[in-house]
Amino acid sequence: MPNIVTAGQLRQVLGVSVSLYSDAYLEEIINTSEDVILPMLVANVSAVTAYELKTDVAYYYTQRAHHFVEGQSVIVTGLPAPFTATVTVGDLIGVHFFTAAIVSSDVTLREIIPNGKATLSGYSAAQIYASTPAIESAILAVSVEVFQSRVAAGGQIEGVDFTSTPYRMGRSLTNRVSTLLMPYLDVETVCQ
Repeated sequence: MPNIVTAGQLRQVLGVSVSLYSDAYLEEIINTSEDVILPMLVANVSAVTAYELKTDVAYYYTQRAHHFVEGQSVIVTGLPAPFTATVTVGDLIGVHFFTAAIVSSDVTLREIIPNGKATLSGYSAAQIYASTPAIESAILAVSVEVFQSRVAAGGQIEGVDFTSTPYRMGRSLTNRVSTLLMPYLDVETVCQ
């Protein structure tokens, strides 16, 4: 379910009726747009690149310094069971990993591709930027582009003079909303 933009908001921007495009269809488009925009923003999240379990202590290795503090609740996703869970941060021996108590059999060190994600509970990008007009506008703009690429024949949008416009779903898609996102971009993530 979308976090920042609703199907009703997108429907109003597109000028389409519920009988033509269902809420579920529009929500799928909004989810796609949020999946593009939200990871680019500053948030309390770190990519988990590897994990292991030794004597009921799980070790989560992060791609960059995670900034978690002992005792915080962290939501870990994208890893196999029992590692995907809401855990309480234990020891912080280094800035690139943290531990948590998980009762299970030992698991040797394993890298994970695609990376998992560790998010400070209550501080995901969707929660932080839920009422930020610039982020909402960026997600709406990307949602309109995704919608148009899906419904236009061959993915090509036509202008009012019936000439097709360039393919708009390339890497320049986020460039068109970069000014809206600039104050909120996580430059460390963008550079990686």
